[in-house]
Amino acid sequence: MMKTVHLAVYDTLSDWETGYAVASVNQPMWQREPGRYRVLTVGPSTDPITTAGGARIVPDVAIADLSPADSAMLIMPGANTFTPSGDHALAPFAQVAGEFLDAGTPVAAICGGTMGLASAGLLNDRAHTSNAREYLAMAPAYTGTEHYRDEPAVRDRGLITAAAIHPAEFAREIFAELDLYTPEVADAWYRFYGKHEGAAYFDLEKAAAS
Repeated sequence: MMKTVHLAVYDTLSDWETGYAVASVNQPMWQREPGRYRVLTVGPSTDPITTAGGARIVPDVAIADLSPADSAMLIMPGANTFTPSGDHALAPFAQVAGEFLDAGTPVAAICGGTMGLASAGLLNDRAHTSNAREYLAMAPAYTGTEHYRDEPAVRDRGLITAAAIHPAEFAREIFAELDLYTPEVADAWYRFYGKHEGAAYFDLEKAAAS
């Protein structure tokens, strides 16, 4: 049965942060079980949003209608509209992310998405990362500095976090959480896209065919 991975979309969304992840999840190529997942977008409403790059996206569903039971994962990219106070238009996404985590449904956040989680106190008891420790410290609800890891991406008990400059590492952790690829394919994928080793593409094709 096909499962749905939901990509949060909102105005000023950082286009570059989730491209590797959502394209790979949505395309069956190289997957352990091709076609197991699809990607749908979820917005503040079903009204169109405009990304930082000027792309116009019409959300498939509204955040108010999203339930953990209907999803395999919620992915939250960054956006300029997340604020440390948590009193912002995207607060409903942090609320739903908390419901996902409580239900055992994974959440993946990068850049400003991690600020959204921090502003709701959702990073206080799990290992995590972000753009910088000081960035998250601006959120009054954030008390999880002892769990902060200075790493490109971190995965802990269904929560994935990453810095804005590490979209490939972010994607790699999402793949692992979803069991998307075999270990051999995942390794070759990261060497090609994350480490820019051109020859790794042939290893990727070979691993996927075996």
